[in-house]
Amino acid sequence: MLYRSLIGTVAIAWALSMSPASAQWPPDLSKYPDWHAQWYRVGPIGQYNPATARDNQGAPLTPEYQKIFEDNLADVRQGGQGTDPTYTCLPDGMPRLMNVIFPMEIIIMPKTTTILVEYLMQQRRIYTDGRTMPADAEPSFMGYSIGTWHDTDGDGRYDELRVETKNFRGPRSYDPTGIPLHADNKTIVRERFFVSKDNPDHLHDEITTIDSALTRPWTILKTYRRERNVIFTEGYCAVDNPHVKIGGENYMLSAEGLLMPAKRGQRPPDLRYFQTKR
Repeated sequence: MLYRSLIGTVAIAWALSMSPASAQWPPDLSKYPDWHAQWYRVGPIGQYNPATARDNQGAPLTPEYQKIFEDNLADVRQGGQGTDPTYTCLPDGMPRLMNVIFPMEIIIMPKTTTILVEYLMQQRRIYTDGRTMPADAEPSFMGYSIGTWHDTDGDGRYDELRVETKNFRGPRSYDPTGIPLHADNKTIVRERFFVSKDNPDHLHDEITTIDSALTRPWTILKTYRRERNVIFTEGYCAVDNPHVKIGGENYMLSAEGLLMPAKRGQRPPDLRYFQTKR
Protein backbone atom coordinates (compact mmCIF):
# COMPACT_ATOMS: atom_id res chain seq x y z
CA MET A 1 0.00 0.00 0.00
CA LEU A 2 2.86 2.35 0.79
CA TYR A 3 4.30 1.68 -2.69
CA ARG A 4 1.00 2.52 -4.43
CA SER A 5 0.61 5.65 -2.30
CA LEU A 6 4.10 6.82 -3.30
CA ILE A 7 3.35 6.34 -7.01
CA GLY A 8 0.14 8.33 -6.65
CA THR A 9 1.93 11.15 -4.82
CA VAL A 10 4.65 11.39 -7.51
CA ALA A 11 2.06 11.37 -10.31
CA ILE A 12 0.04 14.17 -8.70
CA ALA A 13 3.17 16.26 -8.10
CA TRP A 14 4.22 15.82 -11.75
CA ALA A 15 0.79 16.84 -13.01
CA LEU A 16 0.71 19.94 -10.80
CA SER A 17 4.20 20.95 -11.96
CA MET A 18 3.20 20.90 -15.64
CA SER A 19 1.67 23.94 -17.28
CA PRO A 20 -1.56 23.33 -19.28
CA ALA A 21 0.31 23.89 -22.55
CA SER A 22 3.19 21.54 -21.77
CA ALA A 23 0.85 18.87 -20.37
CA GLN A 24 -1.17 18.67 -23.61
CA TRP A 25 -0.94 15.26 -25.26
CA PRO A 26 -1.00 14.56 -28.08
CA PRO A 27 0.55 17.90 -29.08
CA ASP A 28 -1.06 20.07 -31.75
CA LEU A 29 0.97 19.55 -34.94
CA SER A 30 -1.53 21.08 -37.34
CA LYS A 31 0.81 24.01 -38.15
CA TYR A 32 3.77 21.78 -38.98
CA PRO A 33 4.66 20.11 -42.31
CA ASP A 34 4.23 16.42 -42.98
CA TRP A 35 7.81 15.14 -43.24
CA HIS A 36 7.17 11.68 -41.81
CA ALA A 37 8.26 8.32 -43.32
CA GLN A 38 11.78 7.55 -44.52
CA TRP A 39 14.17 9.75 -46.53
CA TYR A 40 16.92 8.53 -48.89
CA ARG A 41 19.70 10.63 -50.41
CA VAL A 42 19.48 11.64 -54.06
CA GLY A 43 22.95 11.62 -55.63
CA PRO A 44 26.27 9.80 -55.27
CA ILE A 45 26.73 7.75 -52.11
CA GLY A 46 28.62 9.60 -49.40
CA GLN A 47 29.58 12.57 -51.58
CA TYR A 48 29.10 15.90 -49.81
CA ASN A 49 28.40 18.11 -52.84
CA PRO A 50 26.27 16.14 -55.32
CA ALA A 51 26.55 18.87 -57.96
CA THR A 52 30.14 18.21 -59.05
CA ALA A 53 32.63 15.41 -59.60
CA ARG A 54 35.75 17.52 -58.91
CA ASP A 55 38.26 16.18 -56.36
CA ASN A 56 37.45 18.79 -53.73
CA GLN A 57 33.85 19.18 -54.94
CA GLY A 58 34.21 22.95 -55.20
CA ALA A 59 35.24 23.49 -51.57
CA PRO A 60 36.90 26.93 -51.34
CA LEU A 61 39.74 25.66 -49.16
CA THR A 62 42.55 27.88 -47.94
CA PRO A 63 45.99 27.01 -49.38
CA GLU A 64 46.92 25.32 -46.08
CA TYR A 65 43.87 23.07 -46.07
CA GLN A 66 44.01 22.42 -49.81
CA LYS A 67 47.50 21.03 -49.17
CA ILE A 68 46.13 18.91 -46.30
CA PHE A 69 43.44 17.58 -48.65
CA GLU A 70 45.96 16.76 -51.40
CA ASP A 71 48.22 14.96 -48.91
CA ASN A 72 45.12 13.04 -47.81
CA LEU A 73 44.47 11.88 -51.38
CA ALA A 74 48.10 10.76 -51.73
CA ASP A 75 47.83 8.75 -48.51
CA VAL A 76 44.64 7.07 -49.75
CA ARG A 77 46.38 6.08 -52.99
CA GLN A 78 49.03 4.33 -50.89
CA GLY A 79 46.37 2.38 -48.97
CA GLY A 80 45.90 4.74 -46.02
CA GLN A 81 42.75 6.45 -44.74
CA GLY A 82 43.89 10.05 -45.18
CA THR A 83 41.97 12.66 -43.21
CA ASP A 84 38.73 10.68 -42.98
CA PRO A 85 38.38 10.06 -39.21
CA THR A 86 35.37 7.73 -39.35
CA TYR A 87 37.23 4.51 -40.23
CA THR A 88 37.73 3.90 -36.49
CA CYS A 89 33.98 4.30 -35.97
CA LEU A 90 33.95 7.95 -34.93
CA PRO A 91 30.53 9.45 -35.83
CA ASP A 92 30.08 11.43 -39.04
CA GLY A 93 29.27 14.67 -37.23
CA MET A 94 28.00 17.76 -38.98
CA PRO A 95 27.63 18.63 -41.77
CA ARG A 96 28.65 15.14 -42.97
CA LEU A 97 25.68 13.45 -41.28
CA MET A 98 23.42 15.08 -43.87
CA ASN A 99 25.03 12.98 -46.60
CA VAL A 100 22.48 10.40 -45.35
CA ILE A 101 24.45 7.32 -46.37
CA PHE A 102 21.71 5.21 -44.77
CA PRO A 103 18.02 6.28 -44.53
CA MET A 104 16.89 9.20 -42.37
CA GLU A 105 13.79 9.79 -40.28
CA ILE A 106 12.54 13.25 -39.18
CA ILE A 107 10.41 13.51 -36.04
CA ILE A 108 8.72 16.90 -35.62
CA MET A 109 7.46 18.06 -32.24
CA PRO A 110 6.56 21.61 -31.19
CA LYS A 111 9.77 22.20 -29.23
CA THR A 112 12.23 19.84 -30.87
CA THR A 113 12.81 18.34 -34.30
CA THR A 114 14.87 15.14 -34.19
CA ILE A 115 16.77 13.72 -37.15
CA LEU A 116 17.63 10.02 -36.91
CA VAL A 117 20.04 8.40 -39.37
CA GLU A 118 20.21 4.62 -39.51
CA TYR A 119 24.00 4.50 -39.93
CA LEU A 120 25.72 4.34 -36.50
CA MET A 121 22.29 5.15 -34.97
CA GLN A 122 23.23 8.84 -35.14
CA GLN A 123 20.80 11.57 -34.14
CA ARG A 124 20.46 15.35 -34.13
CA ARG A 125 18.20 17.40 -31.88
CA ILE A 126 17.14 20.74 -33.32
CA TYR A 127 15.63 22.92 -30.59
CA THR A 128 12.75 25.09 -31.82
CA ASP A 129 11.49 26.38 -28.46
CA GLY A 130 13.03 29.85 -28.75
CA ARG A 131 16.15 29.17 -26.69
CA THR A 132 19.53 30.79 -27.38
CA MET A 133 22.86 29.03 -27.73
CA PRO A 134 24.00 27.94 -24.24
CA ALA A 135 27.41 29.16 -23.08
CA ASP A 136 28.41 25.95 -21.30
CA ALA A 137 27.18 23.15 -23.59
CA GLU A 138 29.60 20.26 -24.06
CA PRO A 139 31.06 20.28 -27.63
CA SER A 140 29.93 17.35 -29.74
CA PHE A 141 30.35 15.91 -33.23
CA MET A 142 26.76 16.91 -34.08
CA GLY A 143 27.09 20.34 -32.50
CA TYR A 144 24.22 22.24 -30.87
CA SER A 145 21.35 23.06 -33.25
CA ILE A 146 18.76 25.83 -32.82
CA GLY A 147 15.98 26.12 -35.38
CA THR A 148 13.07 28.36 -36.28
CA TRP A 149 9.97 27.46 -38.29
CA HIS A 150 8.72 29.77 -41.05
CA ASP A 151 5.53 30.10 -43.08
CA THR A 152 6.95 31.39 -46.36
CA ASP A 153 3.74 31.28 -48.41
CA GLY A 154 1.37 32.72 -45.79
CA ASP A 155 -1.06 29.78 -45.72
CA GLY A 156 -0.94 29.43 -41.93
CA ARG A 157 1.30 26.34 -41.91
CA TYR A 158 5.07 26.14 -41.55
CA ASP A 159 6.89 25.03 -44.67
CA GLU A 160 10.55 25.82 -43.93
CA LEU A 161 12.89 25.02 -41.06
CA ARG A 162 16.00 27.21 -40.65
CA VAL A 163 18.76 25.88 -38.44
CA GLU A 164 22.08 27.14 -37.08
CA THR A 165 24.52 24.64 -35.57
CA LYS A 166 27.65 25.46 -33.53
CA ASN A 167 29.78 24.09 -30.67
CA PHE A 168 31.60 21.22 -32.38
CA ARG A 169 34.30 18.77 -31.49
CA GLY A 170 36.49 16.97 -33.98
CA PRO A 171 38.06 15.58 -35.98
CA ARG A 172 35.48 15.83 -38.78
CA SER A 173 35.51 15.75 -42.57
CA TYR A 174 32.81 16.48 -45.13
CA ASP A 175 32.75 12.99 -46.62
CA PRO A 176 34.90 9.86 -47.24
CA THR A 177 37.14 11.74 -49.70
CA GLY A 178 38.61 13.51 -46.66
CA ILE A 179 37.75 17.15 -47.42
CA PRO A 180 38.80 18.57 -44.03
CA LEU A 181 37.17 20.99 -41.64
CA HIS A 182 39.44 23.22 -39.55
CA ALA A 183 41.04 21.78 -36.43
CA ASP A 184 39.79 24.74 -34.34
CA ASN A 185 36.21 23.31 -34.58
CA LYS A 186 34.72 26.82 -34.81
CA THR A 187 32.47 25.65 -37.65
CA ILE A 188 29.05 27.24 -38.12
CA VAL A 189 26.51 25.31 -40.20
CA ARG A 190 23.33 27.04 -41.42
CA GLU A 191 20.54 25.09 -43.12
CA ARG A 192 17.19 25.60 -44.84
CA PHE A 193 14.94 22.54 -44.98
CA PHE A 194 12.01 22.75 -47.40
CA VAL A 195 9.96 20.45 -49.61
CA SER A 196 10.09 20.82 -53.39
CA LYS A 197 7.13 22.72 -54.82
CA ASP A 198 7.08 20.26 -57.72
CA ASN A 199 7.32 17.05 -55.71
CA PRO A 200 6.10 16.69 -52.09
CA ASP A 201 8.26 13.58 -51.74
CA HIS A 202 11.48 15.53 -52.34
CA LEU A 203 12.99 17.34 -49.34
CA HIS A 204 15.80 19.88 -49.87
CA ASP A 205 18.50 20.88 -47.40
CA GLU A 206 20.45 24.00 -48.37
CA ILE A 207 23.63 23.85 -46.28
CA THR A 208 26.01 26.77 -45.77
CA THR A 209 29.25 26.02 -43.92
CA ILE A 210 31.35 28.76 -42.37
CA ASP A 211 34.73 27.37 -41.33
CA SER A 212 38.30 28.62 -40.82
CA ALA A 213 39.54 26.15 -43.46
CA LEU A 214 37.42 27.94 -46.10
CA THR A 215 38.12 31.24 -47.82
CA ARG A 216 34.38 32.03 -47.87
CA PRO A 217 31.09 30.41 -46.83
CA TRP A 218 30.38 27.26 -48.85
CA THR A 219 26.76 26.59 -49.86
CA ILE A 220 25.52 23.33 -51.37
CA LEU A 221 22.05 21.84 -51.93
CA LYS A 222 21.09 18.31 -50.98
CA THR A 223 17.89 16.47 -51.93
CA TYR A 224 16.25 13.49 -50.24
CA ARG A 225 13.41 11.34 -51.60
CA ARG A 226 10.62 9.97 -49.41
CA GLU A 227 9.96 6.25 -49.06
CA ARG A 228 6.54 5.63 -47.54
CA ASN A 229 7.04 1.88 -47.16
CA VAL A 230 9.25 2.32 -44.11
CA ILE A 231 11.78 -0.38 -43.19
CA PHE A 232 14.68 0.52 -40.88
CA THR A 233 17.60 -1.77 -40.02
CA GLU A 234 20.66 -1.52 -37.77
CA GLY A 235 23.97 -0.13 -38.98
CA TYR A 236 26.94 -0.51 -36.62
CA CYS A 237 30.42 0.52 -37.72
CA ALA A 238 32.28 -1.48 -35.06
CA VAL A 239 30.97 -4.85 -36.26
CA ASP A 240 33.75 -6.58 -38.28
CA ASN A 241 35.75 -3.34 -38.59
CA PRO A 242 39.34 -4.41 -39.52
CA HIS A 243 40.98 -0.98 -38.97
CA VAL A 244 43.33 -0.42 -36.02
CA LYS A 245 44.81 3.02 -35.31
CA ILE A 246 48.07 2.97 -33.33
CA GLY A 247 50.22 6.05 -32.75
CA GLY A 248 48.59 7.97 -35.56
CA GLU A 249 49.09 5.12 -38.06
CA ASN A 250 46.36 2.94 -39.54
CA TYR A 251 46.91 -0.82 -39.55
CA MET A 252 44.64 -3.72 -40.46
CA LEU A 253 43.56 -6.98 -38.90
CA SER A 254 43.92 -10.04 -41.10
CA ALA A 255 41.26 -12.73 -41.38
CA GLU A 256 43.18 -14.60 -38.66
CA GLY A 257 43.02 -11.57 -36.35
CA LEU A 258 46.73 -10.69 -36.79
CA LEU A 259 48.04 -7.15 -37.15
CA MET A 260 49.15 -6.34 -40.69
CA PRO A 261 50.23 -3.21 -42.61
CA ALA A 262 47.64 -1.14 -44.45
CA LYS A 263 50.19 0.48 -46.79
CA ARG A 264 53.13 -0.91 -48.75
CA GLY A 265 56.39 -0.56 -46.83
CA GLN A 266 54.63 0.50 -43.61
CA ARG A 267 56.70 0.10 -40.45
CA PRO A 268 55.25 -1.86 -37.50
CA PRO A 269 54.06 0.00 -34.39
CA ASP A 270 56.33 0.56 -31.39
CA LEU A 271 56.51 -2.74 -29.45
CA ARG A 272 58.60 -1.52 -26.51
CA TYR A 273 56.05 -2.74 -23.95
CA PHE A 274 56.00 -6.29 -25.33
CA GLN A 275 58.58 -8.95 -24.49
CA THR A 276 59.76 -10.60 -27.68
CA LYS A 277 61.73 -13.83 -27.97
CA ARG A 278 65.16 -13.51 -29.51
